[in-house]
Amino acid sequence: MNLKTEPNGKVMVVMVREERLDAHNSNELKVEMNRLFESGTRDLLVDLKEVRFIDSSGLGVLVSGFKNASTHQGSIKLCGLQTQVKSMFELTRLHRVFDIFQTIDEALESY
Repeated sequence: MNLKTEPNGKVMVVMVREERLDAHNSNELKVEMNRLFESGTRDLLVDLKEVRFIDSSGLGVLVSGFKNASTHQGSIKLCGLQTQVKSMFELTRLHRVFDIFQTIDEALESY
């Protein structure tokens, strides 16, 4: 999976550079988020602007990251959801769980 992590103040921005976040690659995102939390990162911002498709495995990894963030007294926020991805969050009611923003800048302002 093509991921890019970039610190921005106290927030670690994780950019998912894939068109799909699914059973084939989502575990790599989970491993990276766990590594960041274990290394002391508290707040993650996951940028999904390049992701055009997400399945239950991808959603599950993000929920797992959300729980892990809570365990570490941190947070995980999302940004850049394309229409189809946003629809999946609404269908599963996960848009009520996550703080979701249009852009990285909007999300960073919320911290």
